[in-house]
Amino acid sequence: MSLQEKFTSKQLTIIIIAICAVFIFLGIFTMVIGNEAESSEKYVTVDSSDESGSDVSGRKYKFSDREDRSEGGAQEDSMTVNKPMEGDPFQELDELIGLESVKEEVRSLANFVKVQKMREEKGLKSPKLSYHLVFTGSPGTGKTTVARIVARIYKDLGILKKGHLVETDRSGLIGKYVGQTAPRVNAACDSALNGVLFIDEAYALTQSESSQDYGAEAVATLLKRMEDDRDKLVVIVAGYTNEMKKFIDTNPGLQSRFNRYINFPDYSSGELYDIFRLYLKKNEYTITKEGADILKQGLEQTVQHKDRNFGNARYVRNLFEKAIQCQANRLSKTKNVGDDELVELTVADIKSAFQEMK
Repeated sequence: MSLQEKFTSKQLTIIIIAICAVFIFLGIFTMVIGNEAESSEKYVTVDSSDESGSDVSGRKYKFSDREDRSEGGAQEDSMTVNKPMEGDPFQELDELIGLESVKEEVRSLANFVKVQKMREEKGLKSPKLSYHLVFTGSPGTGKTTVARIVARIYKDLGILKKGHLVETDRSGLIGKYVGQTAPRVNAACDSALNGVLFIDEAYALTQSESSQDYGAEAVATLLKRMEDDRDKLVVIVAGYTNEMKKFIDTNPGLQSRFNRYINFPDYSSGELYDIFRLYLKKNEYTITKEGADILKQGLEQTVQHKDRNFGNARYVRNLFEKAIQCQANRLSKTKNVGDDELVELTVADIKSAFQEMK
């Protein structure tokens, strides 16, 4: 029996249209899948906490939580993107407690860059400038804060278009397995383009003695990106003074790119006291005269007996948090708490805070 005998002409027409529609649908579906696959080859979203999130084929990475980082991402992310600092960066610099030598160095750097820019505009010869910096000093001495200020100054001088700051360290740059390190370094550099990449404790990149360590690969990748993106990427490396000098000396490429050092001295006990008072003001607390006297004495003793791991301003921040926690524990035992008591720190609170910091 022929098809014409089994189906009417109308039925045959419907069947042919349906078959054509199926083929058209399959063709469109294949194109969509192909485009998605091609797109994923160019840009892969990876959670930075995924230890296996690497790719040896050279594909680029982005972080799915980058917006979270811009607001202060989780610590385990090992990379934080800070938006460009608002306001006058030099005013922010002047308002920092202590750090007089650092302020002078930053202003000197800005003046030098400004004058060289003026010479270029006049057609005069100007030495080749390296905007990369080495910050040396102990923890908690304001290196990250000053790096944000420098990023904004560079933006105002026309060196950088955005002036944001990307913070990272060894854990954010070096992978545990083959093929992880270069993508991590490239991801950090991509995030920092037109801004500053700040690498804290940078000496840790090359300190490992393990044969499976990829620190050398991280440094090589970083140097390549600094060269390839020399007009839109500034790198600031930071850490202890002696360790940073040794780190820079491990590679001629580092020596040629990092030739300006800014040292961050430890805070004096008086400066630490001023920082504590600043925390009081910002958080709407006061302190009794007796409590202030105990605070001064305690900070003097702390500075006299500090070791190289002393946290400076971080120590003061932790001390302040301990003090207000001690106040809360004390007030929780009182039935009728007055308004003045809610904002006032006493001798007992300060003594308890120092005790808990030991």
